[in-house]
Amino acid sequence: MLAGSLAIALIFAGQRGTGGPLAYITGGLFGISALGMVMMQISMHGSRPSKQEMHDSRREYMWDLDAYRRSVRRTAREQRSAEYYRHPAPDRLTWLVDSARLWERRSKDLDHCLVRIGLGPRALATPLVTGPPTPPEKAEPVAAAALRRFVQTYGELPDLPVVLALNGFGRIYLQGDRRRTRAMVRGMLAQAVTFHAPGDLLVAICASEAVRAQWEWAKWLPHVQHPTSADALGSLRLFAPSIVGVEAMLEDLLAARPRFDADVAESYLNGPHVIVVVDEGDIAGADHLMTESGVEGVTVIDLSSEPPRNFDRSTLVIEVAEDGALVARTFDGVRPLGHGDSFGLAAAEALARQLSPLRLAGVGGGDRAMNAEHGLAELLGVTDPYALDPRETWAARPNRDRLRVPIGIGPNGERVELDLKESAQDGMGPHGLLIGATGSGKSELLRTLVLALAVTHPPETLNFVLVDFKGGATFTKLDLLPHTSAVITNLADELPLVDRMTDAINGELVRRQELLRKAGNYVSQRDYERARQSGAPLAPLPSLFVVCDEFSELLTAKPDFIDMFVQIGRVGRSLGIHLLLASQRLEEGRLRGLDTHLSYRVGLRTFSPAESRAVLGVNDAYELPRAPGHGYLKYGTDPLGRFRAAYVSGAYRSAEQLKVAEADSRVLEFTSAYVAPTETQETSAPATVDETPDAPSLLDIITDRLTGQGAPAHQVWLPPLGAAPTLDELLGGLCDTPGRGLAAAGPELAGRLRVPLSLVDKPFEQRRDVLTLDLSGAEGHVVVVGSQQSGKSTLLRTLICSLALTHTPREVQIYCLDFGGATLTTLRRLPHVGGVAPRHEVNQVRRTVAEVAGLLDDRERFFIAHEIDSMATYRRLRAAGQFADQPHGDVFLVVDGWLTLRNEFEDVAEKVVDIANRGLSYGIHVVASAARWYDIRGGARDVFGTRLELRMVDPSDSAIDRRASANIPEKSPGRGITPDGFQCLTALPRIDGISEASELGPATLELVDAISAAWDGPRAPAVRLLPDQVPFAALPQGPQLPGLAIGIAEHDLRPVHVDLAGADPHFLIFGDSESGKSNLLTAFAQAIAERYKPTEAKIIALDYRRSLLGRLPTSHLLAYGTNSEQSTGMLADAAGVMRERLPGPDVTAEQLRARSWWQGAELYLLVDDYDLVATDRNPVQALHEFLAQSREVGLHLVVARRSGGAQRAFYDPVLSRLRDLATPGVVLSGDRDDGPLLGNVRLGPLPPGRGWLVTRKEGARLIQSALTDQPE
Repeated sequence: MLAGSLAIALIFAGQRGTGGPLAYITGGLFGISALGMVMMQISMHGSRPSKQEMHDSRREYMWDLDAYRRSVRRTAREQRSAEYYRHPAPDRLTWLVDSARLWERRSKDLDHCLVRIGLGPRALATPLVTGPPTPPEKAEPVAAAALRRFVQTYGELPDLPVVLALNGFGRIYLQGDRRRTRAMVRGMLAQAVTFHAPGDLLVAICASEAVRAQWEWAKWLPHVQHPTSADALGSLRLFAPSIVGVEAMLEDLLAARPRFDADVAESYLNGPHVIVVVDEGDIAGADHLMTESGVEGVTVIDLSSEPPRNFDRSTLVIEVAEDGALVARTFDGVRPLGHGDSFGLAAAEALARQLSPLRLAGVGGGDRAMNAEHGLAELLGVTDPYALDPRETWAARPNRDRLRVPIGIGPNGERVELDLKESAQDGMGPHGLLIGATGSGKSELLRTLVLALAVTHPPETLNFVLVDFKGGATFTKLDLLPHTSAVITNLADELPLVDRMTDAINGELVRRQELLRKAGNYVSQRDYERARQSGAPLAPLPSLFVVCDEFSELLTAKPDFIDMFVQIGRVGRSLGIHLLLASQRLEEGRLRGLDTHLSYRVGLRTFSPAESRAVLGVNDAYELPRAPGHGYLKYGTDPLGRFRAAYVSGAYRSAEQLKVAEADSRVLEFTSAYVAPTETQETSAPATVDETPDAPSLLDIITDRLTGQGAPAHQVWLPPLGAAPTLDELLGGLCDTPGRGLAAAGPELAGRLRVPLSLVDKPFEQRRDVLTLDLSGAEGHVVVVGSQQSGKSTLLRTLICSLALTHTPREVQIYCLDFGGATLTTLRRLPHVGGVAPRHEVNQVRRTVAEVAGLLDDRERFFIAHEIDSMATYRRLRAAGQFADQPHGDVFLVVDGWLTLRNEFEDVAEKVVDIANRGLSYGIHVVASAARWYDIRGGARDVFGTRLELRMVDPSDSAIDRRASANIPEKSPGRGITPDGFQCLTALPRIDGISEASELGPATLELVDAISAAWDGPRAPAVRLLPDQVPFAALPQGPQLPGLAIGIAEHDLRPVHVDLAGADPHFLIFGDSESGKSNLLTAFAQAIAERYKPTEAKIIALDYRRSLLGRLPTSHLLAYGTNSEQSTGMLADAAGVMRERLPGPDVTAEQLRARSWWQGAELYLLVDDYDLVATDRNPVQALHEFLAQSREVGLHLVVARRSGGAQRAFYDPVLSRLRDLATPGVVLSGDRDDGPLLGNVRLGPLPPGRGWLVTRKEGARLIQSALTDQPE
């Protein structure tokens, strides 16, 4: 085009000339322009389809659309057929009553509460979806028009059923011609009652008397019958003139339901859906149905009330035109529905009459026999349980009937039997599972099964082990049956009993295995019984039926118990043990490893479909009626068997009691109105049936008839340790034996140090033994460990009393340290007891241990002197009459409260440990109690060969068995574990046969008095106590003795001598005021006077308080200083004398040894109240230089000082030098806070004159200083 334009321009320009180059250019441009136009035309015609191609594409598109049309028509036909099948016209419903489709919509189905209300347009089931839209200018007109007609024609189908979800609205209002609306509601109700069972749907009519006749046809419907209430005509019809009356009749259904919520997609309510039809009924005063949005699970269809002007999503308004057209108004807007159905009165009543005799299979019809309760007596053929003769019912049975009993009836009234035998013997067993929700009749079924087996099998053939994890009501009275080997209940409250049950059942498995092996290596219990029946001399080995109720909760509390069930499942068949596990729930995975052994399963009504599937593999158990006893039985590959269990716990009614009263002969008209029962009807039933609360049940009657019959079953489970035995029961009785007094009747315990102490529970061995301690050997020391109030002190009393009842006071002597609350003081009067020292009697405590320690030392020397090689030899020789002068046999030192001994008597505790370490070889035994093992240090703990544990504060602290310790019940004094880990119960120290801890103190005193009265021989030597006063005159004095006697020692009650002429020339005395310091100085002075002549010893006394005035011997008194000036002069002179006595350079060695280089008396300086003397001008300081050489110069310093501040006083040069010289001394009573003064001895309260004598050779010894005569 551009080239053509240029050519025309050049033509006009060239007209001025006649040729030339311009003409050639013009011609060339015209040629190019023509060629371009030709190329453009070719290009345009080549990019568009031809007419033929367009025709072919349109034809292909129409063919495809035709194929879709055929498919859509097929879908439409199938949809129409399906919709009319699911929602047939009301006049065709009568054909469905006798078909399998009756009541096919259950409460959990997706089409529950869907009803047809008419016909109208419905969208095609397969949506028609076109492709992306094409702009009109690009669309092919013919094809686009065909597509629009296709979508318009088939996108919506006419005259299909219009379906209403009743559970989607709380209130539905119908407006329009009343005749039309009633006909439409009749059609809706016809749809609802035909496809929904009475258990899933109820219909109530609220109509005024004026229109009641319009709804009288509904009285025949089973859906209008009240589930439980009745009147003279039978079940109460749900008709009322007011909504308040309807609410009253449905109160039990409506009270627990929440308000209707349209936003909730699905309701989980239990119970039927309720349709309430309101036709001119009085709606005033409603509490539930007409308030707010209504009630969940209830749909109110109101024909007479005006809908609210503003309504929510729970409200639907349907307007019915005169021609039947339907228009719906909801919260979301208005839309036409189609034309409503119409159902006439005659047709509605005909349908209702057809449905009136029908009920669901679970509650009526062919299964009607299961609707009534059935007694076990009828199933067993027992005409009169009161006359039951076990000899007849226990008669020999064929193998097919062994362990096979009826448990209920089936749908056709036939007996349903459970066979516990294994499948190889045509049985269902040997093991099974029973699951049933609360109220399903699980416990009743278990009772029925056990009672049926007991009636038909003797105890020699079958025994029971009945386990109930919670409570124990399931097996009430069944423990009286002779078949019962064990009834184990209330495990939930006492979990330790679960472990005990494990041991008991394991023990039974082992017992049966051993019995089969010893009898001839029989493979199974069946072979054993065959041999016995063939004449082999074998004891009966009955089958054992183990029933465990609430096993799921048992496994929750004790997961390891599953191993026990698996073991029974694995070996139970050969041992004749059958297992039935029962529970309310069955959690997934709970039966790991066990489910393969459970060959039969019983499913009662379950809580959820999942539990039903876990038990039976299907949901059927979840859909069972709520009445108890309904269930399914499944075993092997056989189909599920429906049954209802027999009832044994209700009041038994004989045939005479069950006679029905003569019926009322009147004929009453069946109407929708309430008809009150007549007086005859109200009183006839109670007159014919005696149901007094005291009436015995079939279980009671049969149990009473079987009790005491046959051989009792072997007891697998002995009752747990409960009431403690008394000592006379444990010892097998007591008698007064000459020469032994009151003692155990059996001679096997006399004098052998074998002491019965407690009762031992051995569930594995299915027996109880007496724990007898053998104290004659390496286990002679005993320790008891337990928390507070666990019974430690009582156990010690029992041990002591048991020793007293099996040994004479000559054979055994007992000495007690009672730190446990004065419990052992009740034993003080026993002739075997030499003393009981309470904690506050410090002197008695120390002397008791010292007495035993001294006895140990004496016996060690005695054994060496008499060449006795062991304590056993000593016991034998002594029993033969030798060593009559030896008052002690086996000696027991009992310490009740080891921690108190260790904390308050540390030095005494060390002596007790030493006694324990050395004592057993010489017949000295230590018995101790402690709250924890850590209270006894490791070295001492290892000494105790016999260890007993009561309940610990923390079971993990147990030194015997932590698991066994955790199983000791709480608040059970006396319960403990033996050294072998068995549970034990300590006997009570009483012999009156009363197994109660109340009044134990007086009962123990009676036991002590009885033993004392029966013994007329010598008693155990009493503990000699350190006297509070030791007269100085009673102490021996003289030059022949090892030193000055200043008192007596606690450990041996012998005089204590201090040799100031030996290696320790000085002496220190510390004490508080009035502790006896001055008296001890006086004792020193008098002892010096009695040991030495006046020419051999002289005394200088410094007594600023004049406490020693008139108490010192004047014959030996050289000087008496009462003040500093006087004392300074005296001691200065003494220092001069001491200086003269110092050895010079010419002194020989022999003179040094004989101390003969000087002549004169020994100088004894007695200083009282040194704290007053040691001032700035301390006169004793003059002798300081001679203290180290006192032995050579004859100087002896005895210093008494107040203990208060004595630690600081050691900075004094004199006292410091005395300390450096390791000067011995006595620590009298003082304040504990003043710390140790001599050695490691700490001050503490002591009686006057009593103190700790501390020397280098013998350490610390408690002494009582001599009391000198007080001046008149």
